[in-house]
Amino acid sequence: MARYALVSVFDKTGVVELCQRLVELGYGILSTGGTATHLRNAGLAVKDVEEHTGFPEMLDGRVKTLHPRIHAGLLALRNHPQHQESLRQHQIDPIDLVVVNLYPFTDTVSRQDATFEECIEMIDIGGPSMLRAAAKNFHGCIPLVDPADYRWVLDKLAEDSLTATDRQKLAAKVFAVTAAYDGFVADYLLRAEHTAVVSDDKSISSEFPMQFHYVAISKQSLRYGENPHQAAHFYRDLQASPASIAAAQQLQGKELSYNNIQDADAAIQILRGLDDLQTAAVVAVKHMNPCGIGLGETLEEAYARAYEADPVSIFGGIVALNRVVNRSVAEKMAELFLEIIIAPDYTSEALAVMARKKNVRLLTVDMAKPLHQPGDVTFRRVSGGLLVQEVDTFVSSPETWRVVTHRAPSEEEWRALQFAWRTVRYVKSNAIVVANAFQTLGIGPGQSNRVGAAEIALRQAGSRAVGAVLASDAFFPMRDTVDAAASAGIAAIVQPGGSIRDAESVEAANEKQIAMVFTGERHFLH
Repeated sequence: MARYALVSVFDKTGVVELCQRLVELGYGILSTGGTATHLRNAGLAVKDVEEHTGFPEMLDGRVKTLHPRIHAGLLALRNHPQHQESLRQHQIDPIDLVVVNLYPFTDTVSRQDATFEECIEMIDIGGPSMLRAAAKNFHGCIPLVDPADYRWVLDKLAEDSLTATDRQKLAAKVFAVTAAYDGFVADYLLRAEHTAVVSDDKSISSEFPMQFHYVAISKQSLRYGENPHQAAHFYRDLQASPASIAAAQQLQGKELSYNNIQDADAAIQILRGLDDLQTAAVVAVKHMNPCGIGLGETLEEAYARAYEADPVSIFGGIVALNRVVNRSVAEKMAELFLEIIIAPDYTSEALAVMARKKNVRLLTVDMAKPLHQPGDVTFRRVSGGLLVQEVDTFVSSPETWRVVTHRAPSEEEWRALQFAWRTVRYVKSNAIVVANAFQTLGIGPGQSNRVGAAEIALRQAGSRAVGAVLASDAFFPMRDTVDAAASAGIAAIVQPGGSIRDAESVEAANEKQIAMVFTGERHFLH
């Protein structure tokens, strides 16, 4: 019987060189459509699959390799007498090697102008079927799904040294690729904007699926995780926004660490949460909590306010800016030890300044693109399971907030309350933020009781708390936080409300002439 390699690839990287060497090693080449044409144009002899099967390609190419002469050749066990006899009876040649990569479904879905029908046509059926068949029978048929594997596999074939372990690793890669592919298709079909095309049942878009699929590809190895004794790796979501840390471009500095990536992501999330304020903004982050946030008409003004918010904690931190960094701002940042700086871009003069700080990691992200899309979720591994939830992108408008005290906030206090509320949702709960209209003054993150968080934020604000506002990510269970705020000189408070003891907090605010508004929403961040 002849020895065949079946080659059908969308990504034609290296395929000509691969097939040239396969021919030298005694393989006949079976191929389809564009791949066959590509190989013939390179001077290779190719047998069309429809000639091999005796059956024409049909349904606009939807059916071409789904045929018993293909799949029997892939799946027949080489050491099984009955399988081999069946091949002889039906005059079917075994296929010893399969080279397939899949239709670019993910690329198509990522296109802004791609229609639902176009995306559906990019769901590969024949490719995964052939790959899975070859991978199941990896002892008899070599499955190749990744062009990066072509050279070493060819070298081993030439030396007759391809081991069972090698074959098994190639099979495992196939099932990883096809599982990810299917997961991405499932995720696409479950999104609300697409289910409306095929169903009037809107429940499919609001319910979480019975099985959770997440598709990611390797981005980079990390030296270690949170601690040196923990191994770690960074994977990129196939749907990663250009505005995300996974899509960031690094211009200089040491490699990002596990903790760097977490902190940088937090900085980007916080910064983009201020988009609707439509002003220059700078966020300083330490251990995934903001330590200083500043707004301004210019980036210089915003950076100065972020720095002044907490000039101690910013040392060794991460700074994210939503405008192009110029020389003036770069020189200010160069005075400090910073781990990472993130911005949409840097002027050439700014880059020259930062080049003197070679260890500082300079990153760029696309601040013009949305960070999150409808349907985006976050998840966290717990022992024995996975917690999945929608991304918390909801922020109510101040027009819907309710003034619950005798005194309403002044115009300046309203601006400060809005800024503080935008900020507190990114602080680990229990969370308290003290701020004015353009700058955080004190941040109390992650305490086991709310008054403890308030005491930290108020102590950090010091005398600057007089006339400032205070935001709480969840309701006050008792009046003690209001009393602490009043003692520090806080003028207005924003909180969700909803405690059975709300009346006590409102009464305390009225006693001290503090304006208080309820948002009706909470923002826990655990």
